Amino acid sequence: MIKKVLIANRGEIAVRIIRSCRELGIRTVAIYSDADRASMHVRHATEAYHIGPSPSHESYLNADKIIEIAKLSGADAIHPGYGFLSENANFARKCNEAGIIFIGPSAEAITLMGDKITARQTMIQAGVPVVPGSEHSVAGEENVNEIVQAIGLPVIIKASAGGGGKGMRLVREASELIPSLRLAQSEALSAFGNSTVYVEKYIDSPHHIEFQILADRFGNTVHLFERECSVQRRHQKVVEETPSPFLTPELRQRMGEAAVAAAKVVAYEGAGTVEFLVDANHNFYFLEMNTRLQVEHPITEYTTGIDIVKEQISIASGMPLSFGQNNLTQFGHSIECRISAEDPFNNFMPSPGVIRHVSQPNGLGIRIDSYVYEGYEVPMYYDPMISKVIVWGRTRDEAIERMRRALFEYKIDGIKTSTAFLERIMRNKSFKNGIYDTHFIDMHGDELFQRHTDESAVCADMAIIAAYMDYTSKIEKIAMGDYSLQRNGDNRWKEYGLKKAVQRI
Repeated sequence: MIKKVLIANRGEIAVRIIRSCRELGIRTVAIYSDADRASMHVRHATEAYHIGPSPSHESYLNADKIIEIAKLSGADAIHPGYGFLSENANFARKCNEAGIIFIGPSAEAITLMGDKITARQTMIQAGVPVVPGSEHSVAGEENVNEIVQAIGLPVIIKASAGGGGKGMRLVREASELIPSLRLAQSEALSAFGNSTVYVEKYIDSPHHIEFQILADRFGNTVHLFERECSVQRRHQKVVEETPSPFLTPELRQRMGEAAVAAAKVVAYEGAGTVEFLVDANHNFYFLEMNTRLQVEHPITEYTTGIDIVKEQISIASGMPLSFGQNNLTQFGHSIECRISAEDPFNNFMPSPGVIRHVSQPNGLGIRIDSYVYEGYEVPMYYDPMISKVIVWGRTRDEAIERMRRALFEYKIDGIKTSTAFLERIMRNKSFKNGIYDTHFIDMHGDELFQRHTDESAVCADMAIIAAYMDYTSKIEKIAMGDYSLQRNGDNRWKEYGLKKAVQRI
């Protein structure tokens, strides 16, 4: 059994992994960069080691140094979390060569599913539907013209080694094809060190729906149902929910079976996610497979009662799954909102800085996965997501109202965050009715991004100012000898409160 785990990551996901390890009685090792010396995951781990300077390529992406620290600390396993080295086949291979368990799939599975072209070819062989497009990489400008003539416009050009919207270009007009190809290749080379791209038919108004997979080394593979991930900005997920309000029970069953088939064809082990695009007519197509833990895994945990990180550790320890597909059911509805240190009303401008105050929401059905606290300085070097708000309700309507309440209660001062923007999504009529796709944010931009002043907040701030002015007037009279005005409690109006109120107005 695994006794000590090094978490090759930072932020909220490192904290989340440490919590499951602690419940299992497993000791943990944190690594931290210069910027993360005071981060919460460093405080929560059993022990912590400095990994390098703040830039990720000098710290969290330094595979050799991470393995060196694992050996030094006596860790017998490494959990990569998500991002950084989580889908790096060479890192998984190096861990195994060093005699350290990699809590994730094999290097072979990562390689096979990490290359989008190879993954498409594999899914075709497995009988899983794929989006019409090129079966091989684009060989050149003449070749891309031939592909587009065969499948028709619009198309989307994608980086074979990519993800997260990088190296991706939508082409609606023939005149845009070659310039878009060159841009996609250039961006792919810059982001992934690989300029290989392929072409797919672009599906208008799709839903982005993924299925959570768990598989052990004994051939047992199950899915933990779907997650609706269609609320996106520039191909980056913003809000996720489960169950999907779009799927029918029959479609859910067929997609779940396809996801299991996709995992089995590559002899997958561990936790992974099979992602699909679903068109308006309920036709679904394989998109990609993420060979790691997903940011949005908590909503699946809420509706199934399964700790996915614990299952990852159990599978990596050589244990078989303790349940089958027939043992799995969903109960209730869960939604996740990603809180980022950005200003949504200023083109999502990053907002690093010192957090002056944090007030987290509480109550029934609310979970906060975070790593920030009062006095913590959010660094500029990493992904701007600082927290996740996850709620559960008996129904979708209850979950939406609970999320609205949680976002209202969540106060973070000192930096800009996306909470107000997310609250507007929860209030949006189309979202509340479950009628949305991946174009949701673009279609409702006027409503979601419009600047307006909260009248109730202004009234509250005016009351603070009025009370403060009344207090200072009394202080002046007391100074002149009218001591009858001195009362207990007047000093509650602090200059800080006044300044904040004036700034907000």
